[in-house]
Amino acid sequence: MKDKKSRKGKIMEYYSVTADDVPAKIKVRMSRDSFVPIYEVTFPELETATVAVMDEIREELIMDLDIKPVEVINPDEMKKLKERFMEKTAKLVDQKIPHLSSEKKRILAGILMHKSLGLGSIEILLKDSNLEEIVINGSKEPVWVYHRKLGWLKTNLVLKSETEIYNYSSQIGRRVGTQITNLSPLMDAYLTTGDRANATMFPISSHGNTLTIRKFSRKPWTITDFIKSKTLSLNIAAFLWLAMQYEMNILISGGTASGKTALLNVLTCFIPPNQRVITIEDTREMRLPEFLHWVPMTTRPPNPEGKGEITMLNLMVNALRMRPDRMIVGEIRRSREAEVLFEAIHTGHSVYATIHSNTADETLRRLTNPPINIPNSLLMSLDIIVAMHRDRRRDIRRVLEVMELVDVSSGTNMSLELNQVFRWSPSKDSFMKMEMSRKVIENIKIYTGMSDKEIEGSLKEKKRILQWMVDNSIDDIDRVGKIISEYYVDPDSVMEKVKGTRTPGKK
Repeated sequence: MKDKKSRKGKIMEYYSVTADDVPAKIKVRMSRDSFVPIYEVTFPELETATVAVMDEIREELIMDLDIKPVEVINPDEMKKLKERFMEKTAKLVDQKIPHLSSEKKRILAGILMHKSLGLGSIEILLKDSNLEEIVINGSKEPVWVYHRKLGWLKTNLVLKSETEIYNYSSQIGRRVGTQITNLSPLMDAYLTTGDRANATMFPISSHGNTLTIRKFSRKPWTITDFIKSKTLSLNIAAFLWLAMQYEMNILISGGTASGKTALLNVLTCFIPPNQRVITIEDTREMRLPEFLHWVPMTTRPPNPEGKGEITMLNLMVNALRMRPDRMIVGEIRRSREAEVLFEAIHTGHSVYATIHSNTADETLRRLTNPPINIPNSLLMSLDIIVAMHRDRRRDIRRVLEVMELVDVSSGTNMSLELNQVFRWSPSKDSFMKMEMSRKVIENIKIYTGMSDKEIEGSLKEKKRILQWMVDNSIDDIDRVGKIISEYYVDPDSVMEKVKGTRTPGKK
């Protein structure tokens, strides 16, 4: 429901969100006395007597439930703990407030669970799929949220105290084995849902304790979503599919929130199912099709004594001993990480990673200059740089350019240059084919023996399959992955299905 008028201002969005049986109404309106829209959350009304009984029940639950550390840290155990909590709560509510309807009893149980095991009213915000970011700047101002369509919004939720903010941050930290204290007032962690959390303590943040939660889509993006949203074109998608199939190494660059990791995740559907994939991240963001041979690994911060840290470099070195066919690295930040990554490429591993830089030219300069300073002898094993761009004025994300890193050495003079294969035109919001592929196509011909005609035929088939998936709204990561895997095993069969009516990947 949209664009209705109320006494408090124009209503821009109106919908419902439910978290653990707790329903809430969400209303986004443009306030007459605010420069930003207001995100209003309306919870079910509870009588004063009911609230008093709820506090009694909560105290009893905390005393009765024997919560073990493993139940807080392990997501599967946490799920079981929540089930136990809901069972116990339902019995106590039945005993103390027997006249309530079964629906209200479920709501009360959900509210109690949010207060005892969760983040209170913030749980509703975590369930709102329209939100990308939840920001608590202290107890003296409302919680802020970043809405996918409307940008920054001020909510009607205010946390009671700085202690409450600290308790939420501390609770998140405990679940991943870290702490936030006066001695360690900065914390990076993640929720069991995969959402990333950052917390700071007063006086480091001078207005009060802060908590920032970056939410990740519960439904992973797929290549069909990217084509539909014009993030990339059918030609670019088919070219990157071909490059992934034949183990070309790809680096994805871009600025903050440009969609680097999202594109990296999208491309993983093109990995053949008979290969071992290891992902290395600071925070779990990648999600591959369920049938792939996938080992996800994440870094670990040090404990308060400064011990037990597992860095990205530790994981990268270890991963090379795990016989990976493909390695995916969340983001290259440091010189040694880049060096190990390029050594992995040089020794025959297929590697995909992201790096923070706005264009392919900037990426090349960053890689070849201090502090990263990768020598050309290692760098030439990188095949493709894909630059992502976020147009903040129109709030759209696009593949800005697809570049090949080409060796143009002569004699002892080792030199590299970028060959621009595709480019996005901002004025037309369309993608242009710039130059013929010089490296990817030649490498495929060398290592597979395919002719130009066979490669062109493969690209046409890929475009046809991708267009067919878009036309049929096949946007589930596992279904997309299964169709592509079927194509690797039996391409003729998949092409027959695409020409026909039955959907590949679905029985």
